[in-house]
Amino acid sequence: MAPPARLITGVDLRSRENNRAHRTEEIDRDRLIVRRGQPFSLTVQCSDSLASGYELAVVLEQDKISGDIVIRQRTTGGSNHDEWWFRQQRAQNELLLTVYSPARAAVGQHHLAVFEDNVMDICFEILERARPALDRSQRWDPVYISRVVIAMVNANDDNGVLKGKWQAPYSDGVVPSSGARPILRCLGIPTRCITNFSSAHDTDGNLSIDRFYDMNNKEVNTGDSIWNFHCWIESYMQREDLPEGYGGWQVLDSTPQEQSSGMFRCGPCPLKAIKEGELRMKYDAPFIFAEVNADIIEWEIRPGGQRMQLASNSTGVGMNISTKSPYSDEREDITLQYKYPEGSAKEREVYNKAGRRSRPGKEEEEREEAEKPGHVELEVKFAKPVFGTDFDVIFEASCNLKNTGDKEVSCKLNMMSKAVAYNSVHLGEFQNSTVNVVVSARKAHREVVRLLYERYAPCVNEHNIIRVVGVAQVSGQDKSIVKAVNIPLSKPELSIQIPGWVIYNQRISAFISFTNPLPVPLKSGVFTVEGAGLLSTKEIRISDSIMPGQHVKVELMFTPMRVGVRKLLVDFDSDRLQDVKGSATVVVRKTPPKYF
Repeated sequence: MAPPARLITGVDLRSRENNRAHRTEEIDRDRLIVRRGQPFSLTVQCSDSLASGYELAVVLEQDKISGDIVIRQRTTGGSNHDEWWFRQQRAQNELLLTVYSPARAAVGQHHLAVFEDNVMDICFEILERARPALDRSQRWDPVYISRVVIAMVNANDDNGVLKGKWQAPYSDGVVPSSGARPILRCLGIPTRCITNFSSAHDTDGNLSIDRFYDMNNKEVNTGDSIWNFHCWIESYMQREDLPEGYGGWQVLDSTPQEQSSGMFRCGPCPLKAIKEGELRMKYDAPFIFAEVNADIIEWEIRPGGQRMQLASNSTGVGMNISTKSPYSDEREDITLQYKYPEGSAKEREVYNKAGRRSRPGKEEEEREEAEKPGHVELEVKFAKPVFGTDFDVIFEASCNLKNTGDKEVSCKLNMMSKAVAYNSVHLGEFQNSTVNVVVSARKAHREVVRLLYERYAPCVNEHNIIRVVGVAQVSGQDKSIVKAVNIPLSKPELSIQIPGWVIYNQRISAFISFTNPLPVPLKSGVFTVEGAGLLSTKEIRISDSIMPGQHVKVELMFTPMRVGVRKLLVDFDSDRLQDVKGSATVVVRKTPPKYF
């Protein structure tokens, strides 16, 4: 603002009151941060009462290209809701201005954690770095803003923030805990985190994850993969660029593995378009549809390069799609917002409709060929193993012959175990075996394989996932039978205790404890602690080795910086065990409670 020096002596932006009313006080209390379409107030201090007929204007300074915004007084808002205006009240030498902004106002900084210090500055710095340069005249459009942000969060091609690196070492950075969500929320776009379990990465756009095996039962990498989980975000917005009915929650992914319009980004795409298989809707609907609804097809590559379809699975992708409940810390399942119930006629109808728009004719014919049922079915069963222990995996072959003349079936059963990252990258095989078995008609034969910690520990990474593959070659049957499953190894939890009341700006202790569950010592142990409004990120290092079964307890002292319900988050890492998590809900009070 540039007020007349002789008449206006000061301006109070009333930052604390406005930020509280606009629900932005978590971002900043001393700097004015307001939301579009919601009025805010200013107090102007004058050296004397304004003479009648004096015209007051508020000027918002922008860049040279966009030009300044001049806000003038009105008594009513009128019919045009796309303009800035203000009304004023006089009280002695003060003027109280109530400023009204249009809902389509460009987001930006005018000179007038989730959110931690400097987050707002960081968000605008990301917008300013956009390549090509972000057109400020379009900053009112959430579709445009979100598409720019998700491109800038990853550093694949535009000097962004996050580098796509899916396994250790992370010596040149840190493992990120969040991406586009806090940026879009800070810019005023409602956004929530989504986790999709068994998330497909379809590289050729045929809506299937194709797994190929050679004649030695070795898996051949073709680019398609299933990630143990993948996270993206949804933002709530209107879609004026699409037909009516496609507004609401939109899928966005700032860490995609494919390009969209020449840049690494994905979305926004309407949730409705994904559920209904409308793959022509902008943006990137085919890729997102496959992430949650692709079929898994197993193939065998024969001599000469011919391929034979061994099996298909229409229910193994897109499971337990989740977000955090807005009412608690509980998981909220939103799978049915993405697709119709698995196995239902409607789900297959939508899949087939989407498939006709994405698969070439020859492949469509291959997919539609009827599969003859085999004589033997194969299942892989396991309990819930814990990392650091030996555990059993059961391969169960059952014979479904119905004619009484056939008494048994012979087959060769190959059982393979390998470590994989959460995005299906192979890390190494560690236990393979082959047996010849005889399966009696209408009965099951079980082979038990014990997977040993000393064998799998050198292969697994911090994701602790083992893939077990069984291949049965049945005598007299042309096609092999394949069954592959991922086995996640659970980790111990950290214990966090905070005795006493947690009071704003008063020092308090938290106690973090952990027991080594492995049969080997842990070296280079470190607890990483963070909590928005509680403390800045802090590391507590353990100098000595933690022996097998040893219990470790550390004290953390901190001074809460903000009141309200907060989360204290703790992560433990060491040379042999990583990503052991713990959390505690903390209620920070202004003063100790008084009970009668």
